[in-house]
Amino acid sequence: MAQKGVQLDQETFSCSMCLEVLKDPVTIPCGHSYCMNCIKTYWDEGEKKIPSCPLCRETFNQRPVLVKNTMLAALVEEMKKSGLQAAPADHCYAGPEDVACDFCSGRKLKAIKSCLVCLASYCQKHLQPHRDSSTFKKHKLVDPSKNLQDNICPRHGEVMKMFCRTDQKCICYLCSVDEHKGHDTVSAAAERTERQREMEVSQQQIQQEIQDREKDVKLLQQEVEAINQSADKTVEDSEEIFTELISLLQKRSSDVKQQIRSQQETEVRRVRELEKKLQQEISDLKRRDAEMKQLRDIEDHNQFLHNYPSLSPLSESTHSSSISIRPLTHSSSISIRPLTHSSSISIRPLTHSSSTSIRPLSYFEDVTAAVSEVRGQLQDILRDMWTNFSQAVTDVDVLLSQPEPKSRAGFLKYSCEISLDPNTVHTLLLLSEENRKVTFMEKHQRYSSHPDRFTECWQVLSRESLTGRHYWEVEKKAGEVYVAVSYKNIIRSGWEESAFGFNDKSWSLYCSSDRYVFFYNSIRTSLSGPLSSRIGVYLDHRAGVLSFYSVSGTMTLLHRVQTSFTQPLHAGVYLGYTNGDSAEFCKLK
Repeated sequence: MAQKGVQLDQETFSCSMCLEVLKDPVTIPCGHSYCMNCIKTYWDEGEKKIPSCPLCRETFNQRPVLVKNTMLAALVEEMKKSGLQAAPADHCYAGPEDVACDFCSGRKLKAIKSCLVCLASYCQKHLQPHRDSSTFKKHKLVDPSKNLQDNICPRHGEVMKMFCRTDQKCICYLCSVDEHKGHDTVSAAAERTERQREMEVSQQQIQQEIQDREKDVKLLQQEVEAINQSADKTVEDSEEIFTELISLLQKRSSDVKQQIRSQQETEVRRVRELEKKLQQEISDLKRRDAEMKQLRDIEDHNQFLHNYPSLSPLSESTHSSSISIRPLTHSSSISIRPLTHSSSISIRPLTHSSSTSIRPLSYFEDVTAAVSEVRGQLQDILRDMWTNFSQAVTDVDVLLSQPEPKSRAGFLKYSCEISLDPNTVHTLLLLSEENRKVTFMEKHQRYSSHPDRFTECWQVLSRESLTGRHYWEVEKKAGEVYVAVSYKNIIRSGWEESAFGFNDKSWSLYCSSDRYVFFYNSIRTSLSGPLSSRIGVYLDHRAGVLSFYSVSGTMTLLHRVQTSFTQPLHAGVYLGYTNGDSAEFCKLK
């Protein structure tokens, strides 16, 4: 037990670098202790710029300030007085995974450096000549390595200090004048410098890509936050709106119920009053009938004539012919007007006619019919609007802007069906082919009056509102055509105010038999490109990209707009003034 304690003291007070008893012991931040001179020398001559612990390899951001550990120094002095000698600790010996010192005999210590010139590894003690002697000053010391023999040419046994670029391998000098004679050879150091330069360029590119990806990640995180906030706000607003609608329906239901009950009470009271009057008349008639019967039974003629004037007179009678049963009519019943955007459910009271009306069976059946009609209208409205709701939700695009496709097949992934809106078409234009084709006519067409109709420019907008990414194609059948996109709120009258491309609410590409011209806000831009009867239009609403392509065997970009769209867009066309000019939105597969 005593011997074990002595061994522990010897291991505790030995320097793992010089393997001797600690001299001027210092303790670095990781907790290991060394001779002050040993650790200073290690850091001064170390290949790494970042200081580290020779044992645990922990690195430090700054070189620690070395201060003598007075307590440990005092313990070392006490140990020296007791006559104990420090011995290498077990953790200083080389294990299976460690690089062993090539010069230790017996049990080998861990190597702390390897020499690329000597091709050997050294512990602290055996490395000392490399530090003290000028002979070894030019030797290259590196961290301990097990692969030193890989630097020896297997054919000539020489250190491989050359590199053959022809065969892309390390060689020795004898190889360069033997089997690699005439090859492109340089020193290994020169090749490393070149490769390191390439690596630095690659690293810069990688670091730039890392920065770009980090920016994208940050943008995505911001998108997630924006999506969550927008969705929560929309759900809240939608619930509030639907709650108001439900409340309105409940109020209208209560109003209908209240007025039905009120009318019910009025009608029942009127019928009761009539019933009471009839019962009174029945009583009077029965009394008169009894008086007449009594008078009739008198046999004395004089007595009969004397009593006849005393009969009580009949009160004014309600003739049975004035009481009739007739069916329920709209003019004399509770009615509910159809539900429209500008009107609400209303109920009007019964109007009293000159005669008493008794309605058989279902007295308020018109009310039920009117409510059923309102229900049908609401169902139609909700069914028609649901498509718009679904489209608005699915058009939400949260991904970072995708690059514009490079081929027609790529564009067709975003293809959409475009149909033209009859409510916007000028009266000199004829729609056909399921409202995909428009043709200029000499005579005005019969369209119903509508505030969305263009009154001066021969143009038309699509029914569909476009957000997200879309692609469509327009075939110029004859004459001159402006292929356009526009906001819905573009003015409908006035030439410059409404013409596609001549205001800040629309963009258009003029296409004729010999040229292309792009228009926006009355600014014209002449374009070059292969003339084609088919024009492709690509829209990335979120990215603010609008591109026009000439489509034939290949696709050629004619013009690209980069802006910020503030509203949904509608496709459109504007025809020339020649009879028969036409254009058609193509069906894409």
